[in-house]
Amino acid sequence: MPLLFRTLPLLLAIVPGLCAHAQATRAPGQPASRAAQTTPAASGAYASPKERAELTRRFVSKWSAYVQRVYGVQAGTWARRIGPTLGTVDGDNLRNALSRDTFEGAMAELGGDGSRMTDAQARTKLTAMGGEKALGSLGNDLVYTPIAPCRILDTRNMAAGAVAAGSTRNFIGINSNSFTSQGGSSTNCGTLGLSATALALNVTAVTPSIAGYATVYPYGTTQPNTASVNYGAGAIVNNAIIAQIPNPLGSYDFTIFSYAQSHYVVDIVGYFAPPMATALQCFETATTDVLIAAGATDNAVAPNCSAGYTQTATNCESSSAQMPFLYFKNGTCSAQNNASVGATLRASRTCCRVPGR
Repeated sequence: MPLLFRTLPLLLAIVPGLCAHAQATRAPGQPASRAAQTTPAASGAYASPKERAELTRRFVSKWSAYVQRVYGVQAGTWARRIGPTLGTVDGDNLRNALSRDTFEGAMAELGGDGSRMTDAQARTKLTAMGGEKALGSLGNDLVYTPIAPCRILDTRNMAAGAVAAGSTRNFIGINSNSFTSQGGSSTNCGTLGLSATALALNVTAVTPSIAGYATVYPYGTTQPNTASVNYGAGAIVNNAIIAQIPNPLGSYDFTIFSYAQSHYVVDIVGYFAPPMATALQCFETATTDVLIAAGATDNAVAPNCSAGYTQTATNCESSSAQMPFLYFKNGTCSAQNNASVGATLRASRTCCRVPGR
């Protein structure tokens, strides 16, 4: 059972819902939906490096000034931090995001919930606490996802060395291609493209100069009068904590205050994010038309779904009320023509997929 964590704002994803798509058939004589008979673009979820680079450039150009003006995050900083997300998000979601008229609606598209949320609804979701900078509601449930423990910080391997007594230092927790600049892993620790709003961290204080404590808190916020780790002089002490991170992404994710001069080692072990259920993306294939002679029985087999899509329904249409369906399953429609003249049997498939994030 997923662990729910009630707190924190959300920006990189809107709470999505899974859209159940039931099998559908049409009665004899009911016209097919022409608007739905368009096969999706061949690229679909995939975007070539060249296309993704262009889409990313356009997205950042479109919204960076807005993010700086409304949310107070420097345009260049936001562009740099959102880059890994745009580099891994589903291709269709990224294309759809560019068509939205609001930043909040665009972020809903990136999260896979754009088809279920208007621009106004997305904005309301993000400003539920009131004010432009309010980014969500403390009543939202966040789902915990564990990941393989990975080192994102080790001051013993940093040129800056230990954190000085009575000072702070800022660090990145997710959406970095490598954590080597912080003395951590040379990998991304599996954090690229995450919509996390809080991180599960294992924080270790290593040989502090005197007894004291460390406080871990969201970057850019006021330091709270609390302790995340308490330690004695020369000790090696660790503690598991939940660290909120700011949204939208800023220059850093969290800050460490150290009462004593001390080295710190931080491993990420999981994150909290909105539930990942995502609305299905569906389309209807082109049709296969078969002319059935008077008194005859025949089948029409619909075109196959595109790669990456799964059939969820077989759709059959008859041009005559006197030609009832005998069978419809797996893209095949069968009918018997009881009329005195020929009639057309038409078959198509509804194809769906869960868009990636």
